[in-house]
Amino acid sequence: VQLQASGGGLVQAGGSLRLSCAASRRILSINTMGWYRQAPGTQRELVASITRIGTTNYADSVKGRFTISRDNVKNTVYLQMNSLKSEDTAVYYCNARNVAVGGALDYWGQGTQVTVSS
Repeated sequence: VQLQASGGGLVQAGGSLRLSCAASRRILSINTMGWYRQAPGTQRELVASITRIGTTNYADSVKGRFTISRDNVKNTVYLQMNSLKSEDTAVYYCNARNVAVGGALDYWGQGTQVTVSS
């Protein structure tokens, strides 16, 4: 699976951005799609995920501010980010995970920079 992330940029605190992740294959064939982020000097962390059946999961730090959604026709997953804070500044990565016998297989997009100025 190839993933193309877009939509990052520079925004003031309190503003909004929408990230997009276009997949090269039908996302209905993928167990879970998600967004991760990594700030300098930190480990990559899960921001939000959505399963094939639409179950969502969010990091506590973004609950109520971020919304993950999917368009199965366009094979695209979105991350709507509202009320952005300076601590949301990071490189955001799109992820596709398939679970099979023997373990999980992860695919990653190239990352898109989100910078929130205070």
